[in-house]
Amino acid sequence: MPDVRIASPQGKWILLTTVLGSSMALLDSTVVNVALPRIGRDLGADLAALQWTVNAYTLTLAGLILLGGSLGDQYGRRKIFVIGIIWFAAASLLCGIAPNAGFLIAARALQGIGGALLTPGSLALIQASFHPDDRSRAVGVWSGFGGIGAAVGPFLGGWLVDGPGWRWIFFLNVPLALVCAPIAVRHVPESMDNRTHGRFDVLGAVLGALSLALVTYALIEAQQGSLIVAVTAVAGVAAGIAFVQVEKRRPDPMMPLDIFKSRQFTAVNLVTLCVYAALGGFFFLTAVQLQVAVGWSPLGAGTALLPATVLMLLFSARSGALADRIGPRIPLTVGPLLCAAGMLLMLRVGPGASYLADVLPAVLVLGAGLVTLVAPLTATVLASVDTSRAGLASGINNAAARAAGLIAVAALPLLAGMGPEAYRSPSAFNDAFHRAMLLCAALLLIGSGVAFATVRPLPPGCRRPECRTHGSITAPPLEGERARKRIS
Repeated sequence: MPDVRIASPQGKWILLTTVLGSSMALLDSTVVNVALPRIGRDLGADLAALQWTVNAYTLTLAGLILLGGSLGDQYGRRKIFVIGIIWFAAASLLCGIAPNAGFLIAARALQGIGGALLTPGSLALIQASFHPDDRSRAVGVWSGFGGIGAAVGPFLGGWLVDGPGWRWIFFLNVPLALVCAPIAVRHVPESMDNRTHGRFDVLGAVLGALSLALVTYALIEAQQGSLIVAVTAVAGVAAGIAFVQVEKRRPDPMMPLDIFKSRQFTAVNLVTLCVYAALGGFFFLTAVQLQVAVGWSPLGAGTALLPATVLMLLFSARSGALADRIGPRIPLTVGPLLCAAGMLLMLRVGPGASYLADVLPAVLVLGAGLVTLVAPLTATVLASVDTSRAGLASGINNAAARAAGLIAVAALPLLAGMGPEAYRSPSAFNDAFHRAMLLCAALLLIGSGVAFATVRPLPPGCRRPECRTHGSITAPPLEGERARKRIS
Protein backbone atom coordinates (compact mmCIF):
# COMPACT_ATOMS: atom_id res chain seq x y z
CA MET A 1 0.00 0.00 0.00
CA PRO A 2 1.34 3.51 -0.77
CA ASP A 3 2.60 5.19 2.39
CA VAL A 4 3.91 8.66 1.46
CA ARG A 5 2.42 11.37 3.68
CA ILE A 6 1.64 14.80 2.31
CA ALA A 7 3.51 16.58 5.13
CA SER A 8 6.73 14.64 4.53
CA PRO A 9 9.57 16.07 2.41
CA GLN A 10 9.00 13.33 -0.15
CA GLY A 11 5.32 14.17 -0.34
CA LYS A 12 6.07 17.81 -1.03
CA TRP A 13 8.57 16.88 -3.75
CA ILE A 14 5.99 14.61 -5.41
CA LEU A 15 3.41 17.38 -5.42
CA LEU A 16 5.93 19.87 -6.80
CA THR A 17 7.01 17.72 -9.74
CA THR A 18 3.50 16.58 -10.68
CA VAL A 19 2.16 20.15 -10.53
CA LEU A 20 5.04 21.46 -12.63
CA GLY A 21 4.70 18.62 -15.14
CA SER A 22 0.97 18.95 -15.64
CA SER A 23 1.24 22.75 -15.73
CA MET A 24 3.66 22.57 -18.67
CA ALA A 25 1.10 20.78 -20.82
CA LEU A 26 -1.80 22.85 -19.50
CA LEU A 27 -0.09 26.17 -20.17
CA ASP A 28 0.71 25.26 -23.75
CA SER A 29 -2.97 24.53 -24.34
CA THR A 30 -3.85 28.14 -23.48
CA VAL A 31 -0.97 30.58 -23.89
CA VAL A 32 -0.35 29.94 -27.59
CA ASN A 33 -3.69 31.51 -28.59
CA VAL A 34 -2.52 34.86 -27.23
CA ALA A 35 0.66 34.73 -29.34
CA LEU A 36 -0.96 33.83 -32.67
CA PRO A 37 -1.07 37.29 -34.29
CA ARG A 38 2.61 37.87 -33.47
CA ILE A 39 3.56 34.41 -34.70
CA GLY A 40 1.70 35.05 -37.93
CA ARG A 41 3.40 38.40 -38.44
CA ASP A 42 6.91 37.18 -37.62
CA LEU A 43 6.73 33.98 -39.68
CA GLY A 44 4.61 35.35 -42.52
CA ALA A 45 1.92 32.75 -41.81
CA ASP A 46 -1.65 32.79 -43.08
CA LEU A 47 -4.71 31.86 -41.03
CA ALA A 48 -4.43 28.16 -41.93
CA ALA A 49 -0.91 28.04 -40.48
CA LEU A 50 -2.17 29.63 -37.26
CA GLN A 51 -4.94 27.03 -37.08
CA TRP A 52 -2.35 24.28 -37.47
CA THR A 53 -0.16 25.89 -34.80
CA VAL A 54 -2.98 25.23 -32.35
CA ASN A 55 -4.29 21.99 -33.85
CA ALA A 56 -1.01 20.13 -34.39
CA TYR A 57 -0.56 20.06 -30.62
CA THR A 58 -4.17 19.18 -29.88
CA LEU A 59 -4.21 16.48 -32.55
CA THR A 60 -1.38 14.36 -31.16
CA LEU A 61 -2.42 15.02 -27.57
CA ALA A 62 -6.03 13.96 -28.13
CA GLY A 63 -5.10 11.02 -30.35
CA LEU A 64 -2.50 9.53 -28.03
CA ILE A 65 -3.58 10.43 -24.50
CA LEU A 66 -5.30 7.08 -23.86
CA LEU A 67 -2.25 5.23 -25.17
CA GLY A 68 -0.02 7.34 -22.93
CA GLY A 69 -1.93 6.19 -19.86
CA SER A 70 -1.62 2.56 -20.91
CA LEU A 71 2.13 2.89 -21.43
CA GLY A 72 2.45 4.23 -17.88
CA ASP A 73 0.48 1.30 -16.48
CA GLN A 74 2.73 -1.17 -18.28
CA TYR A 75 6.23 0.29 -18.12
CA GLY A 76 6.00 2.47 -15.02
CA ARG A 77 4.16 5.73 -14.49
CA ARG A 78 7.21 7.61 -13.28
CA LYS A 79 9.29 6.44 -16.23
CA ILE A 80 6.71 7.49 -18.83
CA PHE A 81 6.08 10.75 -16.96
CA VAL A 82 9.79 11.64 -17.04
CA ILE A 83 10.09 10.65 -20.70
CA GLY A 84 7.09 12.86 -21.42
CA ILE A 85 8.66 15.82 -19.62
CA ILE A 86 11.96 15.49 -21.50
CA TRP A 87 10.18 14.97 -24.82
CA PHE A 88 7.92 17.96 -24.17
CA ALA A 89 10.85 20.20 -23.29
CA ALA A 90 12.84 19.15 -26.35
CA ALA A 91 9.83 19.82 -28.59
CA SER A 92 9.31 23.18 -26.86
CA LEU A 93 12.89 24.13 -27.68
CA LEU A 94 12.24 23.28 -31.32
CA CYS A 95 9.11 25.45 -31.25
CA GLY A 96 11.12 28.33 -29.83
CA ILE A 97 13.76 28.22 -32.57
CA ALA A 98 11.30 27.58 -35.42
CA PRO A 99 12.48 29.49 -38.54
CA ASN A 100 9.15 29.14 -40.35
CA ALA A 101 5.54 28.10 -39.86
CA GLY A 102 6.00 24.54 -41.17
CA PHE A 103 8.79 23.85 -38.70
CA LEU A 104 6.71 25.29 -35.84
CA ILE A 105 3.71 23.14 -36.74
CA ALA A 106 5.83 19.96 -36.80
CA ALA A 107 7.39 20.86 -33.44
CA ARG A 108 3.94 21.49 -31.97
CA ALA A 109 2.86 18.01 -33.06
CA LEU A 110 5.90 16.61 -31.22
CA GLN A 111 4.92 18.67 -28.19
CA GLY A 112 1.51 17.02 -28.19
CA ILE A 113 3.14 13.58 -28.06
CA GLY A 114 5.08 14.66 -24.98
CA GLY A 115 1.87 15.99 -23.46
CA ALA A 116 0.11 12.68 -24.09
CA LEU A 117 2.89 10.91 -22.18
CA LEU A 118 3.07 13.20 -19.16
CA THR A 119 -0.55 14.33 -18.71
CA PRO A 120 -2.15 10.98 -17.67
CA GLY A 121 0.81 10.14 -15.42
CA SER A 122 0.65 13.31 -13.37
CA LEU A 123 -2.49 12.48 -11.40
CA ALA A 124 -1.84 8.72 -11.52
CA LEU A 125 1.48 9.22 -9.70
CA ILE A 126 -0.28 11.05 -6.88
CA GLN A 127 -2.92 8.34 -6.62
CA ALA A 128 -0.25 5.67 -6.59
CA SER A 129 2.15 7.33 -4.14
CA PHE A 130 0.22 8.84 -1.24
CA HIS A 131 -1.20 7.10 1.80
CA PRO A 132 -4.99 6.64 1.46
CA ASP A 133 -5.60 9.07 4.34
CA ASP A 134 -3.72 11.83 2.52
CA ARG A 135 -4.63 11.00 -1.06
CA SER A 136 -7.71 13.18 -1.35
CA ARG A 137 -5.91 16.19 0.08
CA ALA A 138 -2.92 15.64 -2.22
CA VAL A 139 -5.17 15.48 -5.27
CA GLY A 140 -6.91 18.65 -4.11
CA VAL A 141 -3.58 20.47 -3.82
CA TRP A 142 -2.56 19.21 -7.26
CA SER A 143 -5.86 20.29 -8.81
CA GLY A 144 -5.85 23.65 -7.10
CA PHE A 145 -2.36 24.58 -8.21
CA GLY A 146 -3.15 23.29 -11.69
CA GLY A 147 -6.14 25.63 -11.75
CA ILE A 148 -3.96 28.54 -10.68
CA GLY A 149 -1.60 27.66 -13.51
CA ALA A 150 -4.51 27.69 -15.95
CA ALA A 151 -5.54 31.12 -14.68
CA VAL A 152 -2.04 32.57 -14.87
CA GLY A 153 -1.28 31.04 -18.29
CA PRO A 154 -2.86 33.60 -20.65
CA PHE A 155 -1.56 36.50 -18.53
CA LEU A 156 1.95 35.02 -18.53
CA GLY A 157 1.74 34.32 -22.25
CA GLY A 158 0.69 37.88 -22.99
CA TRP A 159 3.48 39.29 -20.83
CA LEU A 160 6.08 37.15 -22.58
CA VAL A 161 4.80 38.03 -26.05
CA ASP A 162 4.81 41.75 -25.20
CA GLY A 163 8.24 41.46 -23.54
CA PRO A 164 10.97 39.08 -24.75
CA GLY A 165 8.80 37.71 -27.54
CA TRP A 166 6.50 34.81 -28.41
CA ARG A 167 9.35 32.30 -28.61
CA TRP A 168 9.72 32.50 -24.83
CA ILE A 169 6.33 30.91 -24.23
CA PHE A 170 8.07 27.76 -25.50
CA PHE A 171 11.55 28.36 -24.07
CA LEU A 172 10.02 28.66 -20.59
CA ASN A 173 9.26 24.93 -20.60
CA VAL A 174 12.94 24.01 -20.75
CA PRO A 175 13.96 25.26 -17.26
CA LEU A 176 10.71 23.87 -15.84
CA ALA A 177 11.64 20.45 -17.24
CA LEU A 178 15.19 20.73 -15.86
CA VAL A 179 13.66 21.18 -12.41
CA CYS A 180 10.83 18.70 -12.80
CA ALA A 181 12.55 15.63 -14.27
CA PRO A 182 15.36 15.24 -11.67
CA ILE A 183 12.90 15.67 -8.81
CA ALA A 184 10.68 12.96 -10.28
CA VAL A 185 13.59 10.55 -10.69
CA ARG A 186 14.88 11.19 -7.18
CA HIS A 187 11.72 11.48 -5.09
CA VAL A 188 8.74 9.86 -6.86
CA PRO A 189 8.30 6.11 -6.28
CA GLU A 190 7.77 4.00 -9.37
CA SER A 191 4.41 2.30 -9.82
CA MET A 192 2.74 0.19 -12.47
CA ASP A 193 -0.16 -2.17 -12.98
CA ASN A 194 1.16 -5.71 -12.58
CA ARG A 195 -1.92 -7.09 -14.31
CA THR A 196 -1.17 -5.48 -17.66
CA HIS A 197 -0.22 -7.85 -20.46
CA GLY A 198 2.06 -5.71 -22.60
CA ARG A 199 -0.29 -5.49 -25.61
CA PHE A 200 -1.13 -2.01 -26.81
CA ASP A 201 -3.74 -0.86 -29.25
CA VAL A 202 -1.23 0.96 -31.44
CA LEU A 203 -3.33 0.39 -34.56
CA GLY A 204 -6.36 1.94 -32.90
CA ALA A 205 -4.34 4.95 -31.75
CA VAL A 206 -2.87 5.46 -35.22
CA LEU A 207 -6.24 5.17 -36.96
CA GLY A 208 -7.90 7.54 -34.51
CA ALA A 209 -5.18 10.17 -34.84
CA LEU A 210 -5.08 9.71 -38.63
CA SER A 211 -8.82 10.22 -38.94
CA LEU A 212 -8.65 13.42 -36.89
CA ALA A 213 -5.65 14.66 -38.88
CA LEU A 214 -7.23 14.05 -42.29
CA VAL A 215 -10.58 15.58 -41.37
CA THR A 216 -8.83 18.57 -39.80
CA TYR A 217 -6.73 19.07 -42.94
CA ALA A 218 -9.81 18.90 -45.15
CA LEU A 219 -11.63 21.50 -43.06
CA ILE A 220 -8.71 23.93 -42.87
CA GLU A 221 -7.93 23.67 -46.59
CA ALA A 222 -11.56 23.40 -47.77
CA GLN A 223 -11.62 26.90 -49.26
CA GLN A 224 -9.18 25.73 -51.93
CA GLY A 225 -11.85 23.42 -53.31
CA SER A 226 -9.22 21.10 -54.76
CA LEU A 227 -9.49 17.39 -55.46
CA ILE A 228 -6.92 16.56 -52.79
CA VAL A 229 -9.12 18.20 -50.14
CA ALA A 230 -12.08 16.04 -51.14
CA VAL A 231 -9.94 12.90 -51.18
CA THR A 232 -8.55 13.79 -47.76
CA ALA A 233 -12.02 14.26 -46.32
CA VAL A 234 -13.17 10.87 -47.62
CA ALA A 235 -9.98 9.23 -46.34
CA GLY A 236 -10.53 10.79 -42.93
CA VAL A 237 -14.04 9.40 -42.68
CA ALA A 238 -12.78 5.99 -43.87
CA ALA A 239 -10.05 6.01 -41.20
CA GLY A 240 -12.68 6.83 -38.60
CA ILE A 241 -14.83 3.88 -39.70
CA ALA A 242 -11.78 1.64 -39.64
CA PHE A 243 -10.98 2.86 -36.12
CA VAL A 244 -14.45 1.84 -34.92
CA GLN A 245 -14.12 -1.58 -36.55
CA VAL A 246 -10.69 -2.17 -35.01
CA GLU A 247 -11.92 -1.15 -31.56
CA LYS A 248 -14.92 -3.44 -31.94
CA ARG A 249 -12.83 -6.52 -32.79
CA ARG A 250 -9.66 -6.17 -30.70
CA PRO A 251 -9.62 -8.16 -27.43
CA ASP A 252 -8.03 -5.21 -25.58
CA PRO A 253 -8.99 -2.02 -27.41
CA MET A 254 -7.82 1.45 -26.46
CA MET A 255 -11.46 2.58 -26.41
CA PRO A 256 -13.80 -0.34 -25.65
CA LEU A 257 -17.01 0.45 -27.47
CA ASP A 258 -19.15 -1.39 -24.95
CA ILE A 259 -18.64 1.50 -22.54
CA PHE A 260 -21.05 3.45 -24.73
CA LYS A 261 -23.81 0.99 -23.85
CA SER A 262 -24.34 3.30 -20.89
CA ARG A 263 -26.82 5.81 -22.29
CA GLN A 264 -25.84 8.29 -19.63
CA PHE A 265 -22.15 8.06 -20.57
CA THR A 266 -22.98 8.48 -24.26
CA ALA A 267 -25.27 11.43 -23.59
CA VAL A 268 -22.73 13.26 -21.44
CA ASN A 269 -20.05 12.78 -24.08
CA LEU A 270 -22.39 14.30 -26.68
CA VAL A 271 -22.81 17.29 -24.36
CA THR A 272 -19.02 17.38 -23.97
CA LEU A 273 -18.52 17.49 -27.73
CA CYS A 274 -20.90 20.43 -28.13
CA VAL A 275 -19.58 22.39 -25.17
CA TYR A 276 -15.86 21.98 -25.79
CA ALA A 277 -16.19 22.54 -29.52
CA ALA A 278 -17.77 25.89 -28.74
CA LEU A 279 -15.17 26.70 -26.08
CA GLY A 280 -12.26 25.66 -28.30
CA GLY A 281 -13.46 27.92 -31.09
CA PHE A 282 -14.22 30.76 -28.68
CA PHE A 283 -10.82 30.89 -27.02
CA PHE A 284 -8.96 30.47 -30.31
CA LEU A 285 -10.79 33.33 -32.01
CA THR A 286 -11.27 35.68 -29.05
CA ALA A 287 -7.55 36.02 -28.32
CA VAL A 288 -7.08 37.10 -31.95
CA GLN A 289 -10.18 39.34 -32.03
CA LEU A 290 -9.06 41.34 -29.00
CA GLN A 291 -5.73 42.07 -30.66
CA VAL A 292 -6.65 42.40 -34.34
CA ALA A 293 -10.07 44.08 -34.19
CA VAL A 294 -10.07 45.76 -30.78
CA GLY A 295 -6.40 46.69 -30.91
CA TRP A 296 -5.25 45.46 -27.52
CA SER A 297 -1.80 44.15 -26.70
CA PRO A 298 -1.17 40.42 -26.16
CA LEU A 299 -0.98 41.10 -22.41
CA GLY A 300 -4.32 42.88 -22.47
CA ALA A 301 -5.93 40.10 -24.51
CA GLY A 302 -4.56 37.39 -22.20
CA THR A 303 -5.65 39.19 -19.05
CA ALA A 304 -9.13 39.90 -20.39
CA LEU A 305 -10.26 36.27 -20.08
CA LEU A 306 -8.78 35.73 -16.62
CA PRO A 307 -12.06 36.22 -14.67
CA ALA A 308 -13.63 33.10 -16.23
CA THR A 309 -10.91 30.84 -14.83
CA VAL A 310 -10.91 32.63 -11.47
CA LEU A 311 -14.64 32.02 -11.14
CA MET A 312 -14.07 28.32 -11.79
CA LEU A 313 -11.42 28.13 -9.09
CA LEU A 314 -13.56 29.94 -6.54
CA PHE A 315 -16.93 28.32 -7.09
CA SER A 316 -16.53 24.90 -8.75
CA ALA A 317 -16.64 23.12 -5.38
CA ARG A 318 -19.98 24.72 -4.52
CA SER A 319 -21.32 23.90 -7.96
CA GLY A 320 -20.30 20.27 -7.54
CA ALA A 321 -21.95 20.10 -4.12
CA LEU A 322 -25.16 21.59 -5.53
CA ALA A 323 -25.18 19.08 -8.38
CA ASP A 324 -24.84 16.27 -5.83
CA ARG A 325 -28.05 17.50 -4.20
CA ILE A 326 -30.20 18.34 -7.21
CA GLY A 327 -28.73 15.97 -9.80
CA PRO A 328 -26.79 16.75 -12.98
CA ARG A 329 -29.65 17.48 -15.40
CA ILE A 330 -30.28 21.10 -14.41
CA PRO A 331 -26.59 22.14 -14.21
CA LEU A 332 -25.81 20.46 -17.54
CA THR A 333 -28.78 22.23 -19.11
CA VAL A 334 -28.28 25.67 -17.56
CA GLY A 335 -24.46 25.75 -17.82
CA PRO A 336 -24.34 25.64 -21.64
CA LEU A 337 -27.13 28.23 -21.81
CA LEU A 338 -25.10 30.64 -19.70
CA CYS A 339 -22.01 29.98 -21.85
CA ALA A 340 -24.10 30.67 -24.95
CA ALA A 341 -25.31 33.95 -23.42
CA GLY A 342 -21.70 34.91 -22.76
CA MET A 343 -20.79 34.29 -26.39
CA LEU A 344 -23.77 36.31 -27.61
CA LEU A 345 -22.58 39.18 -25.43
CA MET A 346 -19.28 38.97 -27.30
CA LEU A 347 -21.16 40.33 -30.32
CA ARG A 348 -20.67 43.74 -28.67
CA VAL A 349 -16.90 43.34 -28.81
CA GLY A 350 -15.28 45.05 -31.77
CA PRO A 351 -13.27 48.15 -32.66
CA GLY A 352 -13.37 50.65 -29.80
CA ALA A 353 -14.80 48.13 -27.32
CA SER A 354 -14.49 48.87 -23.60
CA TYR A 355 -13.32 46.15 -21.26
CA LEU A 356 -15.68 47.03 -18.41
CA ALA A 357 -18.75 47.66 -20.55
CA ASP A 358 -18.32 45.08 -23.31
CA VAL A 359 -15.77 42.35 -22.61
CA LEU A 360 -16.06 41.81 -18.85
CA PRO A 361 -19.84 41.13 -18.80
CA ALA A 362 -19.41 38.47 -21.49
CA VAL A 363 -16.48 36.86 -19.68
CA LEU A 364 -18.33 36.82 -16.35
CA VAL A 365 -21.44 35.20 -17.83
CA LEU A 366 -19.27 32.66 -19.63
CA GLY A 367 -17.41 31.96 -16.39
CA ALA A 368 -20.70 31.44 -14.56
CA GLY A 369 -21.65 28.90 -17.20
CA LEU A 370 -18.36 27.05 -16.79
CA VAL A 371 -18.79 27.01 -13.02
CA THR A 372 -22.27 25.55 -13.40
CA LEU A 373 -21.19 22.99 -15.97
CA VAL A 374 -17.70 21.53 -15.48
CA ALA A 375 -17.89 19.80 -12.08
CA PRO A 376 -21.30 18.16 -12.72
CA LEU A 377 -20.16 17.03 -16.17
CA THR A 378 -17.11 15.27 -14.75
CA ALA A 379 -19.12 13.79 -11.90
CA THR A 380 -21.75 12.44 -14.30
CA VAL A 381 -19.14 10.86 -16.57
CA LEU A 382 -17.63 8.99 -13.63
CA ALA A 383 -20.96 8.00 -12.10
CA SER A 384 -22.32 6.66 -15.38
CA VAL A 385 -19.91 3.68 -15.50
CA ASP A 386 -18.68 1.06 -13.10
CA THR A 387 -16.03 2.39 -10.69
CA SER A 388 -13.45 0.02 -12.17
CA ARG A 389 -13.77 1.88 -15.48
CA ALA A 390 -13.65 5.41 -14.08
CA GLY A 391 -10.14 6.07 -15.39
CA LEU A 392 -11.09 4.84 -18.86
CA ALA A 393 -14.32 6.86 -18.89
CA SER A 394 -12.49 10.01 -17.84
CA GLY A 395 -9.79 9.47 -20.48
CA ILE A 396 -12.39 9.06 -23.23
CA ASN A 397 -14.25 12.16 -22.06
CA ASN A 398 -11.03 14.18 -21.94
CA ALA A 399 -10.00 13.00 -25.41
CA ALA A 400 -13.49 13.77 -26.76
CA ALA A 401 -13.27 17.33 -25.43
CA ARG A 402 -9.87 17.88 -27.03
CA ALA A 403 -11.01 16.38 -30.33
CA ALA A 404 -14.06 18.66 -30.29
CA GLY A 405 -11.85 21.70 -29.82
CA LEU A 406 -9.60 20.46 -32.61
CA ILE A 407 -12.45 20.19 -35.11
CA ALA A 408 -13.90 23.54 -34.03
CA VAL A 409 -10.62 25.40 -34.60
CA ALA A 410 -10.49 23.81 -38.05
CA ALA A 411 -14.14 24.32 -39.01
CA LEU A 412 -15.22 27.63 -37.48
CA PRO A 413 -13.08 29.92 -39.66
CA LEU A 414 -14.42 28.08 -42.72
CA LEU A 415 -18.05 28.31 -41.60
CA ALA A 416 -17.66 31.95 -40.56
CA GLY A 417 -16.14 32.91 -43.91
CA MET A 418 -12.62 33.80 -42.78
CA GLY A 419 -10.18 34.01 -45.67
CA PRO A 420 -6.48 33.11 -45.42
CA GLU A 421 -5.54 36.73 -44.67
CA ALA A 422 -8.57 37.62 -42.53
CA TYR A 423 -6.59 38.14 -39.35
CA ARG A 424 -4.61 40.91 -41.06
CA SER A 425 -7.80 42.95 -41.65
CA PRO A 426 -9.56 44.25 -38.51
CA SER A 427 -12.91 44.79 -40.23
CA ALA A 428 -12.94 41.42 -42.03
CA PHE A 429 -11.93 39.51 -38.93
CA ASN A 430 -14.46 41.37 -36.78
CA ASP A 431 -17.36 40.48 -39.09
CA ALA A 432 -16.32 36.82 -39.28
CA PHE A 433 -15.75 36.68 -35.50
CA HIS A 434 -19.33 37.76 -34.86
CA ARG A 435 -20.62 35.06 -37.20
CA ALA A 436 -18.43 32.52 -35.40
CA MET A 437 -19.83 33.55 -31.99
CA LEU A 438 -23.33 32.86 -33.27
CA LEU A 439 -22.23 29.39 -34.37
CA CYS A 440 -20.59 28.72 -30.99
CA ALA A 441 -23.77 29.80 -29.20
CA ALA A 442 -25.80 27.48 -31.41
CA LEU A 443 -23.54 24.55 -30.50
CA LEU A 444 -24.06 25.30 -26.82
CA LEU A 445 -27.81 25.44 -27.27
CA ILE A 446 -27.67 21.99 -28.87
CA GLY A 447 -25.59 20.72 -25.95
CA SER A 448 -28.10 22.13 -23.48
CA GLY A 449 -30.95 20.47 -25.33
CA VAL A 450 -29.16 17.11 -25.38
CA ALA A 451 -28.55 17.36 -21.63
CA PHE A 452 -32.17 18.27 -20.88
CA ALA A 453 -33.49 15.42 -23.03
CA THR A 454 -31.11 12.64 -22.04
CA VAL A 455 -29.38 13.18 -18.68
CA ARG A 456 -31.09 11.41 -15.82
CA PRO A 457 -30.65 11.48 -12.02
CA LEU A 458 -27.74 9.49 -10.60
CA PRO A 459 -26.59 8.53 -7.12
CA PRO A 460 -24.45 11.22 -5.45
CA GLY A 461 -21.62 11.74 -7.88
CA CYS A 462 -18.07 12.96 -7.84
CA ARG A 463 -16.71 13.74 -4.41
CA ARG A 464 -13.18 13.62 -5.77
CA PRO A 465 -11.30 16.92 -5.43
CA GLU A 466 -10.03 16.88 -9.01
CA CYS A 467 -13.63 17.36 -10.11
CA ARG A 468 -14.12 20.39 -7.88
CA THR A 469 -10.87 22.37 -7.83
CA HIS A 470 -10.42 22.43 -11.56
CA GLY A 471 -9.44 25.48 -13.58
CA SER A 472 -8.77 24.25 -17.10
CA ILE A 473 -10.90 25.71 -19.85
CA THR A 474 -9.62 23.39 -22.58
CA ALA A 475 -10.76 19.94 -21.36
CA PRO A 476 -12.42 18.21 -18.40
CA PRO A 477 -10.06 16.93 -15.68
CA LEU A 478 -8.50 13.50 -16.06
CA GLU A 479 -9.41 11.05 -13.30
CA GLY A 480 -6.85 8.78 -11.73
CA GLU A 481 -9.35 6.45 -10.12
CA ARG A 482 -8.30 3.46 -12.19
CA ALA A 483 -4.79 3.62 -10.81
CA ARG A 484 -6.05 4.12 -7.28
CA LYS A 485 -8.38 1.14 -7.40
CA ARG A 486 -5.63 -1.14 -8.62
CA ILE A 487 -3.07 -0.05 -6.05
CA SER A 488 -5.07 0.36 -2.85
